[in-house]
Amino acid sequence: MTIMRIDVHAHLWTDAYLDLLDSYGRTDTATQRGTGAGDSDRELEARFEVNDSVGIAHQILSVSPQVPHFARLQDAVHAATFANDLYADVVTRWPQRFSAFAALPLPHIDAALAELARALDTLGMAGVAVTTDVLGRSLADPIFAPLFEELDRRGAILYVHPSGHDAETPLIAEHRMRWMVGAPMEDTIAAMHLILAGIPSRYPNVKIINSHLGGALPMLLRRADNQYRWESPGTPEKPSVAARRMWYDTVSHGHIPAIRAAAESFGADRLVLGTDFPYQSGDLLKRAVTSIEEALPAAEATAVLDGNTDFLLSELADHL
Repeated sequence: MTIMRIDVHAHLWTDAYLDLLDSYGRTDTATQRGTGAGDSDRELEARFEVNDSVGIAHQILSVSPQVPHFARLQDAVHAATFANDLYADVVTRWPQRFSAFAALPLPHIDAALAELARALDTLGMAGVAVTTDVLGRSLADPIFAPLFEELDRRGAILYVHPSGHDAETPLIAEHRMRWMVGAPMEDTIAAMHLILAGIPSRYPNVKIINSHLGGALPMLLRRADNQYRWESPGTPEKPSVAARRMWYDTVSHGHIPAIRAAAESFGADRLVLGTDFPYQSGDLLKRAVTSIEEALPAAEATAVLDGNTDFLLSELADHL
């Protein structure tokens, strides 16, 4: 199979999908509108042009943070079906350029398992995407155990992206820091929830990808190793060990020290290329690639950009 540069953190939304979410009570879709992340020929051509400039051949799309997580079952199921059918159509039109992570109608487990099966078995999706919380509920909540069990049985990919809910704290929400600070805090909290609950070791076949280098996790692993025994004594293994069972996309806004910290904390083999298109596009997207080359030794940078996605290849076999 030919080696390809794969971007695991990229988005595509249509106004029709965002309008549907609005009709179900979502109030925060403005951030995704007018960003160049639609499916029109003009938008796709511009996306492909900038991707080609840095050798990105393939993107895995996710609708996060605009996931179909709704309290009403009917709303969640309809929105999830709409999102996955939209992505299936885009992938069919551009199979060499795109694959997709499925959206699930959470927190409704039976419906989510049914949609997971349809998305992976019928639509041929690359894995599943969720947000760092589900309507304020931790991913480590026991209610989600059946989902992890099924993902583990399949050896599937679970991509975790911030929800944009300010980590449920007014100290973020009321101070205009939702994406500057809130998003990486959500990454950090979600990853630690998974670690403290033993999810990576309990479900070893699930390939978990965390967004944004795991937020602040690279700076906190030693602290967590030193303190978990008295603060979270039920944790089944050292946090640093559990952290290295997962993967992390490289979205860092070109911050060299952050990339180096993640590589040293997790191992460069646990980093995979992410751009966060459309929020890093143009020169920022180019910087998402060149910053890795600048931050890491040549062999490690090559692996991060072109080699560490080997674990994705079986899921993407129909597209590569």
